[in-house]
Amino acid sequence: MALNPASQPRLWRLARIGFDRVRRRPVLLYPEGAMFLNDSGKAILELCDGSRTLREITETLGQRYQADVAADVTEYLEGLARRDIVAWRGDTTETAEEAAQTRRAGLGAAAAVTGNGQAHTISVEPTAASGRRLLSQPTTLLAELTYRCPLHCPYCSNPLEMSRADAELSTADWKRVFTQARDLGVLQVGLSGGEPLVRKDLEELVAHARDEGLYTTLVTSALGLTRQRAERLKAAGIDHVQISFQDTDPANADRIAGIKLGRQKYEAAALVKGMDLAFSVNVVLHRANLDHLGEIIEMAAELGADRVELANTQYYGWALKNRQALMPTREQVERSRPIAEAAIRRYKGRMQILYVLPDYYEQYPKPCYGGWGSVYILVTPDGRALPCHGATQIPHLQMVHVNQHELGWIWEQSPIFNAFRGDSWMKEPCRSCPRKAQDFGGCRCQAFALTGDATNTDPVCSLSPRHDLIQAALEQTEGSPEYVYRTVSA
Repeated sequence: MALNPASQPRLWRLARIGFDRVRRRPVLLYPEGAMFLNDSGKAILELCDGSRTLREITETLGQRYQADVAADVTEYLEGLARRDIVAWRGDTTETAEEAAQTRRAGLGAAAAVTGNGQAHTISVEPTAASGRRLLSQPTTLLAELTYRCPLHCPYCSNPLEMSRADAELSTADWKRVFTQARDLGVLQVGLSGGEPLVRKDLEELVAHARDEGLYTTLVTSALGLTRQRAERLKAAGIDHVQISFQDTDPANADRIAGIKLGRQKYEAAALVKGMDLAFSVNVVLHRANLDHLGEIIEMAAELGADRVELANTQYYGWALKNRQALMPTREQVERSRPIAEAAIRRYKGRMQILYVLPDYYEQYPKPCYGGWGSVYILVTPDGRALPCHGATQIPHLQMVHVNQHELGWIWEQSPIFNAFRGDSWMKEPCRSCPRKAQDFGGCRCQAFALTGDATNTDPVCSLSPRHDLIQAALEQTEGSPEYVYRTVSA
């Protein structure tokens, strides 16, 4: 995007500038991502409120720094605009190459994808002062507060065997985890489940996370989100609410969720939007709803979403059990790509669209959570700390609990977090592959689920000796088998 002097840049409303006390520098926080700032970057973004023109911003900063900063400021903002972190009012020009960059960014922005298809973008830059890679510190905590949920979605990322409600961590336990996570370097906390709204202490946990300086995202079905609850969450300091939808077709949405949904999600979305809370729509894509992709995007726009996550299902846990019913056909995947590309262009600057292709149809696997034990910590309702959702399914891994060990020890020294760090564990062809620093051999949990050995190359990779497993799965996309619905004891 080429800015002209009359353009009026504004920071994305889902982003806020904070200060990272661990790394001792300013940081820009936004849903599932963070970008470290130097003092000049912070100064630029603090002036991007949509009321000042680019000329006024550069004049203000030029006087402050006693230098001609116009070229540097313009280049900085154009780069952030390509990432949808800055938008603007006024005339701009988009070149063909910039349009192509937009398409690539929109379709490839997910650095990690959970088992239910939810995308997580990790955008953390290294410090210029020390040259130390900040990825050695975690940036993201997913707090699965409970496995209780009114929905029974057949692609749920919760494990097949789930703990009971009486085994859940207490309020004090979760507060301690949040504090230890922030001290370790975590910037983002996702409050998830199950359905986190069933926790009566949710507002207290949000307030504590905000006090610690964490960017908080509530990941919810929105069933049970009343006005009173939403007001309390806003007062507690929630940064971002992400509501899941199953489809635009009501009957199909009910079938996917395993219950009758009615209009509750739409009413909750209107409530969130009306309270001016940062708002995302999340839809897990699969064979039953992928043909409705265009309608789903328009639904999100009509609801006033700031952001929409459209990630195809990843197949382990409940999704692997339902793979034959969920796997889209190649024709569906090919039809969906241009629809997503066109929508990304159409809504640029108004609604961020993240579209994640199904990895079974790609040549190489995704870099699962930026690499095992690289940036991501998940804590289960009963207190197990994991590098990813599916780690409970790998039987030789020794589970560690946050009530038995400090989170810092777990991150740095526990066997489970060190199990697949680096590349010494890799077999061929990963060990000698030039891509091993890009995709880390793919998903360890998927490798185990499909081959029985977590050190094998993810079979999704076209170079894997067991890629035939993926080819066989893609041939089983006929018919519509019944779902095996997620179940959990009360």
